[in-house]
Amino acid sequence: MNEQLTHLQNKFAQKEFPLVLLLDHISSPANLGSIFRIADAFGVQKIYIHESVDVFTSNRFKRVARSTQNWIAYETFSDKIALVQKLVKDDFDIFALEITENSLPIHQIKFANKKICLVLGDEKYGVSQAILEKVNTACHIGMFGKNSSMNVSQATAIALYEITHQLTSI
Repeated sequence: MNEQLTHLQNKFAQKEFPLVLLLDHISSPANLGSIFRIADAFGVQKIYIHESVDVFTSNRFKRVARSTQNWIAYETFSDKIALVQKLVKDDFDIFALEITENSLPIHQIKFANKKICLVLGDEKYGVSQAILEKVNTACHIGMFGKNSSMNVSQATAIALYEITHQLTSI
């Protein structure tokens, strides 16, 4: 019979991937907490958060993040374009998770052997045009319903699953 394991009994190997997240003005405490928790689950190296976002004292953030903010590396930034330029200089390929005229389905992108920065946009406006002009590739998650968007934390989980699936399949 299958029995659910406790957190201490799980046998998942801890792994960190050459993968960072750049959060483009995401400010919802619930979404940020969820993104931290998802980042932990998928071995993200670091999360970049705009300096104007102040949710770390929010009870909602803490409840959703489940303490992952204590071990997931994060850094604040003031100038997102300067940060993108720095990441490019550090050999990261920059991918925006955004539906655009030229975006590719995420499963068609080959992520192997790359340092990856995944840019995620704010809840209302998505990834800013200024960043879209700087990325290597815009990618999207194929959807089949009438709605053309999904919650940013849910999209993050789907995208990180695809990326880490490819990185572990090499």
